[in-house]
Amino acid sequence: MEIKGENGLEKAFDRRSFMKNTGLATAAIAGAVTVGGKLGVLDSIPGINKTGLIAQAVKAGALTDVDILNFALNLEYLEAEFYTVVTTGKTIEQSGIAINGTGNQGPTTGGSMVNLTEYGGQKEFTGQLKAVAAEITFDEQQHVLLLRSALGSDAIAKPAINLNALDTGFQGYRHFIALARAFEDVGVSAYGGAAPLIMSKTYLATAARIALTEAYHAGNLRLMAAADDAPTFAVDSQDILPPPSGHQFFTVDSQALSIVRTPGEVLAIVYHNSTPGATSGGFFPDGVNGNITTVTS
Repeated sequence: MEIKGENGLEKAFDRRSFMKNTGLATAAIAGAVTVGGKLGVLDSIPGINKTGLIAQAVKAGALTDVDILNFALNLEYLEAEFYTVVTTGKTIEQSGIAINGTGNQGPTTGGSMVNLTEYGGQKEFTGQLKAVAAEITFDEQQHVLLLRSALGSDAIAKPAINLNALDTGFQGYRHFIALARAFEDVGVSAYGGAAPLIMSKTYLATAARIALTEAYHAGNLRLMAAADDAPTFAVDSQDILPPPSGHQFFTVDSQALSIVRTPGEVLAIVYHNSTPGATSGGFFPDGVNGNITTVTS
């Protein structure tokens, strides 16, 4: 599968406009927090108290759109590495994708190529999971390229990643489905939780499109888990498992709304450590890069 180089990627963002807007983000967020707090708008956002975005906490204005997109880039690096290793046995760097940038660049360890052709055990399913995995691999690689291109010189480097953090995902196709399902559902919730923090409508619209793509991935993997009777595992108390381990095909609440997680809750999952103040562990043994790095209570 041909992977577009970063220089050949058609930019979804205008970089000059991007940098101009993020340069104004501190003042914009501070104003939005004050107004939103008075109007009670922020109170309706699930988990908003955990982000510090309340009227009395104008210090939250220190976060910019660059910070939010770089937080997302950490997660896209992890997903892209996972799928690329599973489907090709190579890392994204070995596949021609640049991983340099600001912060600490680290290696990717663990993981191996997985035989995905045994899925279903029936002739009509032959190659189905493998084809889906190949498409997801391409999508996640493109997300890395897109965010890196948009961020330009502000893009973070790929941090150290340990794909064997949970000792699962590579022993066979059922293990792959279980870990991939977790990654995709967490990815959807992460974009949902970060959306209220994005100031630019342009970047919010593009982030929404990435989230929708992640939701397509999650939906496919959840249905495949159910169809093959493949067990899945919960990543936290909010997680909603598909059959056979759970009872819902889709990760939605009683109002049919997608589950969302704050950046701190997402870090607790990928660090495999929910202790407030944790800054590393799990899939990111040295932590993530950027300005959003800490598990919050």
